[in-house]
Amino acid sequence: MVASVKAASLGLAVYEQTRSRELFERAERVIPGQKYGGAVICPAGMCGHYSLNAMAPGYPIYFSEARGARFWDVDGNEYVDYMCAYGPMVLGYKNPVIDEAVRKQNEKSNTVTLAAPLMVELAEYLVDLVPIADWAFFSKNGGDATAQSVMVARAATGRKKIVTVADGYHGVAAWMQGPGAPGTVEEDYRNIVTVDWNDVKGLENVVAENPGEIAAFISSPYHHPLFIDNELPAPGYWANVERICRKEGIVIIADDVRAGFRAHMGGSCEYFGFKPDLICFGKALGNGEPIAALVGTDAMRDAVASVFYTGTQFYNASPMAASLATLRELQRIDGPNVMLQTGKKLTDGMVEIAKNHGFDLKVSGMPSMPYLRLTDEDSPIWTEGLEAMHTGLHATWISECTRRGAFFSSVHNHFVSTAHDQADLERTWEIVDEAFKVVKNAR
Repeated sequence: MVASVKAASLGLAVYEQTRSRELFERAERVIPGQKYGGAVICPAGMCGHYSLNAMAPGYPIYFSEARGARFWDVDGNEYVDYMCAYGPMVLGYKNPVIDEAVRKQNEKSNTVTLAAPLMVELAEYLVDLVPIADWAFFSKNGGDATAQSVMVARAATGRKKIVTVADGYHGVAAWMQGPGAPGTVEEDYRNIVTVDWNDVKGLENVVAENPGEIAAFISSPYHHPLFIDNELPAPGYWANVERICRKEGIVIIADDVRAGFRAHMGGSCEYFGFKPDLICFGKALGNGEPIAALVGTDAMRDAVASVFYTGTQFYNASPMAASLATLRELQRIDGPNVMLQTGKKLTDGMVEIAKNHGFDLKVSGMPSMPYLRLTDEDSPIWTEGLEAMHTGLHATWISECTRRGAFFSSVHNHFVSTAHDQADLERTWEIVDEAFKVVKNAR
């Protein structure tokens, strides 16, 4: 209960990260940096989404090991992890059930000229588990599944245009990069139309302006962009989306890559009460093993069969073993409910601690994937752009938490796993309390 949150005394150790920084200096010479929207996230040494924290004060960069809900960096510092590898870790690092399933399959082999029987078993399991699913197709990353889903929708309808939600994320394919993104051409996004989240009227207008041209509406089940508060669907939102799309023959794609199995075992659409035609799963599907899936209704069966979509590693057997074990274990322990309850308990405690120090901590999104923001002052990330993403009150508080052992991000939603226990929460509350004391004294 929130009442069990204990205040910490000043004096928690601030971590040193000498080895991490030495490795990073080596990486700077051989690994390019990263830009996002034209802004430099990391000048050199780290690419992709891991760049978001690489230059932040007090952040580790390289891990040495991980167990349960914690990892250790190369300097030996221990962290309670609330990024969970950006989502894949759902049952804990080195979960013995999942590791044993992978070990047994590896004894037989992983990548072979033929598919493993596990592929059939996993597909059958998903079809039984997910109410809208009549078939399943496997790949490696969430971006594989979303890119395939768009192709399937176009094949099913013979139409070109795709409606997306502004600030939504569906991978790094050229069609999702946005106008002017380096490496893309205008033709990549010519047929992409955006609407605002929760804007039913906006969707109606877009459909009316493009009669008979829209193949699909793709959206996460709730809005969880970077940098801004996350938003749940407004009452009646998904019912209206279904009404509009069914009337016009538009395929509904639920991008459940990030939220999948953290709200409902049948897909987040069951939690929020709607029926898509296609669902994209990834991240938590294999507890860290590389696997993604596209599932869909019988009405989409001929279309998915007509789209040639494959990859050398799509048929790895060991990730399929991990996925089957993960789904079974999540069902056995009612994993989604565990994560929702743990997330609520965690963030309720954090909000109370913030209030005790005179701060307002806003929590948005689902409790199993909470987004955090201190509202006491505007962070430069919202007013000045990415160049200032590591400055301001919120980013400073997040850094003070992380450099004492509670790993958070200042710009991304967080993740709660079934491995986070009471000891993890109490340790986190202690660190959060200390971090608030530090930023309060600095003010």
